[in-house]
Amino acid sequence: MQDSGPVAVGIDVGGTKTHLRAATGTDRVADHVRTSRGWRPHDPAAATAWLATLVGEALPAHTLPSAVAVGAHACETPRQCEGIRLALQERLQVPCLVVGDAELLVPAAGLDRGVGLVAGTGSVAVGRSADGTSVQVGGWGAVLGDEGGAAGLVREAARAVWAAHDRGEAPDPLADRLVAAFGVSEVPALGGALEAATDVSADWGRHAPVVFEAAEEGSIPARRVIAEGGRALASLVTRLAARGVAVDDVVVAGGTILSRPALFAAFAEALVEAVPSARPHVLQVPPVEGALALSRTLLRPVTR
Repeated sequence: MQDSGPVAVGIDVGGTKTHLRAATGTDRVADHVRTSRGWRPHDPAAATAWLATLVGEALPAHTLPSAVAVGAHACETPRQCEGIRLALQERLQVPCLVVGDAELLVPAAGLDRGVGLVAGTGSVAVGRSADGTSVQVGGWGAVLGDEGGAAGLVREAARAVWAAHDRGEAPDPLADRLVAAFGVSEVPALGGALEAATDVSADWGRHAPVVFEAAEEGSIPARRVIAEGGRALASLVTRLAARGVAVDDVVVAGGTILSRPALFAAFAEALVEAVPSARPHVLQVPPVEGALALSRTLLRPVTR
């Protein structure tokens, strides 16, 4: 039995790691990080079992959750998230909320509304319309989209060096670095190397540093790819604004944009041009804080 007050549980399920944080009031009860191996968001039963097991393992003995909020990687539609939420609530018998992981950014920053924009391996932006409906743009994966994310930058860099090769230009630092990164002998072989990837986003995205390194060495194509990536990220905010989302505050997270000043600068410059009223904010706390904040809202008494 627990008598110390309700336990709010927040979970950030990322593409590679998962972070659970639980608290009673302002007192932290648990802070647990593990890999996201086994996370299957397109199978509600499997996702529910995975989350319930995580809660059971991460909380101290004899401590039960009072509310659980989850920001879930690859939970791409409200219907998909709602399916997991219903199953998890039935399993744990406490109020639950499941949203896409990008939706954690705004509450993590202590804001009531705004845009959460992630540019890590992939890219996505999310906000809520005036009636509270979740609106997500981007996040289409490395083959179709994810512009401005690591994998998208590598894809566009490969396109740039192929175009230069077709024009008969000599390889520049971007071409040289991509050829070396993918372990091929020449630019035409890059196509086969990209197509041979077993995990496209991860296998392409891990080579993103060479794009920035080539830009620092003076590669004009690399600099264009970075500038276009920044504009593409800003365009996500523009799309949300067109759909009625408040975009004055844009909370930015993700390893690629936060670790590469050139990309952040390109994004910020393009954002000023596209949506002058929008202000970018770098998230200063772990996204799990957003999940914990959402979990606390579930503990509020319902007024009738």
